[in-house]
Amino acid sequence: MNQINLLLLVKEIIKIQKQMRKIYHLSTCSTCQKILKEINPGADVELIDIKTNNIDATTLDWIKEKVGSYEALFSKRAMKFRSMGLHEMQLSEADYRNYMLQEYTFLKRPFLIFDEQVFVGNTAKEVAKAKVAFAN
Repeated sequence: MNQINLLLLVKEIIKIQKQMRKIYHLSTCSTCQKILKEINPGADVELIDIKTNNIDATTLDWIKEKVGSYEALFSKRAMKFRSMGLHEMQLSEADYRNYMLQEYTFLKRPFLIFDEQVFVGNTAKEVAKAKVAFAN
């Protein structure tokens, strides 16, 4: 592939990512359901239930670049965090990434993607910012 084709491909990927509108949620989670009702995403937003379709490595890596670390995306509230003894271990960024890719319960949820903006978790502040973004 020559440089011109590679440049065109990169521009197309950036264009697609700028138009990315996805919400990674857990359909059985009442908090996620409440947030979805509050945000009221349009038909152009892809809803992805992480229990049936866990996040892929490419998307997880992209989100990590936006928020700064895998640890920020990792749920330490997950029951498996304690039952697996992870709370007693010194986890690396690679560990956080691998656990999230292996098991959806380790994802801090929901992950809301609106073009280049990423909102992670269910704090009132994150939900309020996401609501503004998805309202436009």
